[in-house]
Amino acid sequence: MNEEAQMILGKTVLWISILTFTTYGLVGFFFPQIPADFGSLGMLNGDGIAEIAATYGGLQIGIGLFCLIAALNADFYRSGLALLAIAVGFLGLARFYTFIVIPDPVTGYTYGAIIYELAIAAAAVIALKK
Repeated sequence: MNEEAQMILGKTVLWISILTFTTYGLVGFFFPQIPADFGSLGMLNGDGIAEIAATYGGLQIGIGLFCLIAALNADFYRSGLALLAIAVGFLGLARFYTFIVIPDPVTGYTYGAIIYELAIAAAAVIALKK
C-alpha cells in the first residue's frame, strides 16, 4: 500500500472512530441505561450508574475527541492510530477470547463489537505501517 493510500485509510479510521466513540459516549454519558442494556449489565446502585456513565460515556468521549485531535493535527496522527490499534484492539481481543472460552451465549451486540473493534484496530495497524 502506498503512502497516500495509508494516509487516506488512517484518516478514514480516525473519522469513523470520532463519530462512533463520541456518539456512543454521549449516549452513555447522558443515558447510561442504554449501553447497560446493550451489554446486559446491571446497575444496582449509584456506583453502578457512575461506572457505566464513566466507562461508556466519559472514556468513549475522550477517545473520540483524541481521535479528532489526531485527525486534525499531524503531530498526533500516529498517536491516534496507535491508541486505536492497541486499546481498541485489546477490547476486541478480550471480547473474542471471552466469546471463545465461556459457555454462555452472546448476542448480536458482542458479535458486532468484536467485528468493529478488530476491524478498526487492524485498519489502524495497516495505516501505521511504514
